[in-house]
Amino acid sequence: MGNNEKRNGSSIWKGKGAAITLAVCFVGVIALVGAFTLHDYRDRTQQLAAEDKDKDDDKDEKNQSKAVTTDDIVLPKTDDLASKDKEDEKDGTESTENNGAQGDTQEQAPAVTETQATQVWFDDESTLEWPTSGSVIISYSMDKTVYFSTLDQYKYNPALIIGGNVGEYVQASAPGFVINVEQNAQTGVTVTLDMGNGYTAIYGQLKDVPVEIGDYVNTGALLGYVSEPTKYYSVEGPNLYFEIQKDGVPVNPLDFVE
Repeated sequence: MGNNEKRNGSSIWKGKGAAITLAVCFVGVIALVGAFTLHDYRDRTQQLAAEDKDKDDDKDEKNQSKAVTTDDIVLPKTDDLASKDKEDEKDGTESTENNGAQGDTQEQAPAVTETQATQVWFDDESTLEWPTSGSVIISYSMDKTVYFSTLDQYKYNPALIIGGNVGEYVQASAPGFVINVEQNAQTGVTVTLDMGNGYTAIYGQLKDVPVEIGDYVNTGALLGYVSEPTKYYSVEGPNLYFEIQKDGVPVNPLDFVE
């Protein structure tokens, strides 16, 4: 009996020891989990707090920026605005005048006085001298089209195209006042004479022109020399472009040539 009681007592203490050990382990695990959870909670709390602080800082910066763009703007005084408007208006006027001067490719002819007008007179009974030594290579034609070799097309021709050599003398076919000297893409250097009574004579494809706007020239006066042809007449070769107009409408020069 004594041995059995000892064995039973020993078994009981062993069972209690195992239970205590298990309980201690369980408590330890709970403590570790709690400690880990608390640590994680603190870290998360600190992270959230930091994010909230960053958001608050960003918000403050935006508000500060907004305040700068609205409250701190200094508007110019009314007098300064008026002065600037006047300067802009002046600059715009000067720019318009400069652009107009640059875009004007020809000089304006002075008005012909009554005394000058009596010096020139041309009508349907008047005659023209031949302006240069060459012959016609493309005839005047406003009732049907004629062929232009350089352009390789048929079109109306308001003038006589008189062939010649570079440097040949070109003379005034009738008295007149020089009303225009210009550079034209199609006819090169071109001189226009007012012959009176609404008649004008146009001489193109010239070089070394000695006359100026306002000059009076008599029949036979030098107007220039035959130049190299423009790209519109490269196949036809050097020539004089000779056009007569009545009130701005082309007429046939041959009707006035003896």
